[in-house]
Amino acid sequence: MIFNIILAKNSFQVYTHRVSIESKHSRLSPEYVLMGFLYQHPGHGYDLHKQLSEEFGYIWHVSQSQTYNILKRLEAKGFITSTAIEQVKLPNRQLLHLTETGIQRFNAWLETPTQCSVHTIRVEFITRLYFLQHYQPQRVQDVIRTQINEVEMGLHRLDEIRTILPEDQAFNHLALDLRIKLLRSIFTWLDVCRDKFTSNELTKDEYN
Repeated sequence: MIFNIILAKNSFQVYTHRVSIESKHSRLSPEYVLMGFLYQHPGHGYDLHKQLSEEFGYIWHVSQSQTYNILKRLEAKGFITSTAIEQVKLPNRQLLHLTETGIQRFNAWLETPTQCSVHTIRVEFITRLYFLQHYQPQRVQDVIRTQINEVEMGLHRLDEIRTILPEDQAFNHLALDLRIKLLRSIFTWLDVCRDKFTSNELTKDEYN
């Protein structure tokens, strides 16, 4: 009995530690949105911010100054480079290009499954799906299936944790129940998403 209680507590501690690690790495940034736009062709900071706001306004909420700061950070890391374009009686404009290192980083991100988190799926998975539909449409269905499997495994882990969580931890039970319900709704949404792409309701033309 004592061993089982210790096991339950340790399992819950491992789980909460895992969540804290995921939260640390889930401070999502729209840097891949900007890199994805530059993947297609060079662009200016203002135009990139405008495109981000128009294409992802209900997903990413970013001010123009934040966009410029992200671009500066990407340039400092060597993922993008800039070329000064002279203008008559106006300051030079910076034309931004994705470097080879940036291309590799963006492609690696496209290959990475999204974490099993409601927020991450709502933000990062939809963003990744957008660019897959643009650049690798043949992979969209496989990526959706992979994400469905990720959510299934996540739900299974949460159900297991709920069964070993002591009954007197009422608020932890409430938190787990809420997360399970939210992930089940995501699971249903992913099925709808898969059907939409299968029936060609979502096409590249809708994004252009």
